Amino acid sequence: MKIENNMATDVKIAYIGGGSRGWAWGLMSDLASSEGISGDVYLYDIDLEAAKANEIIGNKYNDLPDAVSKWGYHAVETIDEALTGANFVVISILPGTFDEMESDVHAPEKYGIYQPVGDTTGPGGVVRALRTIPMFEVIAKAIEKNCPDAWVINYTNPMAICVNTLYKTFPGIKAFGCCHEVFGTQRLLATALEEATGIKAERDDITVNVVGVNHFTWLTSAQYRNIDLFPIYREFCEKHYDDDSGKAADDNWANKQWQTTNKVKKDLFLRYGVIAAAGDRHLAEFCEKEWYLKDVEMVEKKWNFGLTAVKWRKQDMEGRLAKSKRLISGEQAIELKKTGEEGVRQMKALLGLGDLVTNINLPNVGQIPNLPLGVVVETNAVFRADSATPVMAGAIPERIYPLIARNAGAQAGVVKAGVEKNIDLAFDAFCNDPLVDIPVADAKELFNEMIENTKKYLDMYEIK
Repeated sequence: MKIENNMATDVKIAYIGGGSRGWAWGLMSDLASSEGISGDVYLYDIDLEAAKANEIIGNKYNDLPDAVSKWGYHAVETIDEALTGANFVVISILPGTFDEMESDVHAPEKYGIYQPVGDTTGPGGVVRALRTIPMFEVIAKAIEKNCPDAWVINYTNPMAICVNTLYKTFPGIKAFGCCHEVFGTQRLLATALEEATGIKAERDDITVNVVGVNHFTWLTSAQYRNIDLFPIYREFCEKHYDDDSGKAADDNWANKQWQTTNKVKKDLFLRYGVIAAAGDRHLAEFCEKEWYLKDVEMVEKKWNFGLTAVKWRKQDMEGRLAKSKRLISGEQAIELKKTGEEGVRQMKALLGLGDLVTNINLPNVGQIPNLPLGVVVETNAVFRADSATPVMAGAIPERIYPLIARNAGAQAGVVKAGVEKNIDLAFDAFCNDPLVDIPVADAKELFNEMIENTKKYLDMYEIK
């Protein structure tokens, strides 16, 4: 890699999960759109053919007239080849298949437990973590072997548990997790600002202080220049509490998977006076079941968001596979479209090409002083040359502390169970989740069923 004249060339990015039909395409577009940085992306995936398809698609971006940066894409057969000498490592994998995720999300429904996502918390998040932790131990050891000084950017869920595992396996790693949930709340705040004042602001113009754990993030301050947005947001939430403006405009089943009116977000703010900063589908999973997830009717009719069925994800993947073929054949044109993610901006800042402040997931070293040290938390951080330093975000406000603290504790328990390969500790974490409010005997029956459905990824555990 070379850095001169405010440009970085010959940058090597290793992409673990390089056959992705989502995040990978977004990264390709963002890289081609970003001036001042160029190099090569090495795509590693357990599905080599998927990586080879993305090699073809990625290299097509270089032919676009509006591409301002050139990148070579290379599908490789081994993780070592991808990682050797890498400056950055991007991790974006699906732990298991959608069949295992189908069990994570839908097996608990027999017991009245509904999960809009099921990849971070709840019974689905716990079981997903058990198969994810061993994968991330392998990845961390490979990074330590091949590129110990690389910066590692994780997009895989359960985010906090993945990042925690990387650090427990390779304490010297330079890793952080990225999530765009806060960005949506910044955009909502910009909407409230415009309605109240007529001022049109971009998402980046809204400065916020982020605290919490991934997908259960909160804002303790929010400003546009010298304007405190809390009073404006309160008025907005009160006025639009029951609005249906975010609902799908038609009866298309696919649209219903993502519909939301941000009513959970508004409800939590009006209840606690702190801005809940993730999407409703995630926020609801961290709360008592009776609040937002008692049954399907409550979810859809009272709170106006959707339960994302894994059946939909499978159908969506079929569409993505078809799109991949069209992109390769040229039947569908490659388009340059910025994602709004900050991965490439973070890379440039870490290379010394300008500073950046944004929210990321890192082990707690005191940035949230009333949560345990070492647990992975989400706060702002300052990115400079070879440095991502968490901002001192301050203590979790007392009114929401019990909600966040129990989830930080749950994260630690799941990581311990996964690292020690202790299925009994995993069951303890499973039972302690607020969504699992069923008799212990039923919880054990459900846990055993879910473990059975994912057991091919759990050979390293001692399962009785």
